[in-house]
Amino acid sequence: MPDERCGNVTAETQFDEKCIATTIQPSDSAELHGVGQLLRHGSPTLVGPQGERATLPAPLYNLLKDIVRSLEKGRSVVVMPEDQQLTTQRAAELLGMSRPYLIQLLDAGEMPYHLIGKHRRIALHDILAYAKRRSESRRTALDKMARDAFEAGLYDNATIPEGGSDE
Repeated sequence: MPDERCGNVTAETQFDEKCIATTIQPSDSAELHGVGQLLRHGSPTLVGPQGERATLPAPLYNLLKDIVRSLEKGRSVVVMPEDQQLTTQRAAELLGMSRPYLIQLLDAGEMPYHLIGKHRRIALHDILAYAKRRSESRRTALDKMARDAFEAGLYDNATIPEGGSDE
């Protein structure tokens, strides 16, 4: 990966025509922390090399804050368009599941896909929609389990373990 300078922060950046993946080096964490502080307490204005100024729209400003926060934690950040088509392997990695299980979901109609030759491709927006549905379904199931346990009186004699707290 090429070594690029992003202001004073060294970044390893990998480009292709639809995706940008960046990892900030640990040696640059002080500069990145300064950028994060500025974003958390500064105003959303971009200043160009000739001093020209442009106010960042709130969604872009919030995205930039999220990106810097992730990079500060040592996470890689990948930026790609919503209509990006992903392989089943990459989609499975994003969803945190095995590729064979993802194929089962595709065959069951859980997510739309299309074929390029014999290879399945899935749009990022469809992967994200599935992840949201899955998360909501899990939350609903957990809420129901907690409600059922409460109604069954399973919390009546519950105690807080030593060293624990109720908040």
